[in-house]
Amino acid sequence: MVAYWLMKSELDVYPWSQLIEDEWTHWDGVRNYQARNMMRDELKCGDYVLFYHSNCKPPHIAGVAIVSREGYPDFTSWDSQSKYFDAKSTTENPRWFMVDIEPVLSLSEIVTLPQLREQPELEGMPLLQRGQRLSVQRVDESHMGCILEMAGHTLEDLN
Repeated sequence: MVAYWLMKSELDVYPWSQLIEDEWTHWDGVRNYQARNMMRDELKCGDYVLFYHSNCKPPHIAGVAIVSREGYPDFTSWDSQSKYFDAKSTTENPRWFMVDIEPVLSLSEIVTLPQLREQPELEGMPLLQRGQRLSVQRVDESHMGCILEMAGHTLEDLN
């Protein structure tokens, strides 16, 4: 069964437009255990991901990607030159994991955080809860449908 997710990236670090250009990427650098566990254990090939630009004005959803490779060790944690280096992570005992994603749908219109907050149908969505800072979050199918509708699309557009 397909699941839906939201993944955050800062606009000046890795924007949606870069994913379009690259055609795929590995989602590295996650250094939160709860988000790591989701990527390692729960994100599956074929799951859809809302690509969310955080730390910009206004924060917004720019597109939808698909998980193309399930969780595997984040090799950037072993690279001492990487900003994601973690001396406690090794090839024998990896501490961090990542998934690969590919772009599926560029939204006709971005959906901003203020617009999301105005939708009563999105009540309970983790992104809209106070203090929620996780970079990987599960999204209910009804919330996914509502967000796509806000952007002029439907769940069927993902197929």
